[in-house]
Amino acid sequence: MVADEIRAEIEQLGVAAVAPGQAELVLKLAETFDETDAPTARAVVARELGAAMKTLRALAPAVKEGDGVDDLTARRAARRGA
Repeated sequence: MVADEIRAEIEQLGVAAVAPGQAELVLKLAETFDETDAPTARAVVARELGAAMKTLRALAPAVKEGDGVDDLTARRAARRGA
């Protein structure tokens, strides 16, 4: 179901604490999408869900990834036994 996938993505992004209202709105839209069978209604909900998810993804905290300097620092620490 779409709601389960959206819930998992919200957890992965870590945005529930940053924008709880927006996260709840996205979940309600996903549940509405799952519950309706009318093609027109599904299209409208899908469009709104996509827009809301775009907003949530933009609010997600940046994930720190290592760079070349971090790699060198880690290797130096390993060599020194730290």
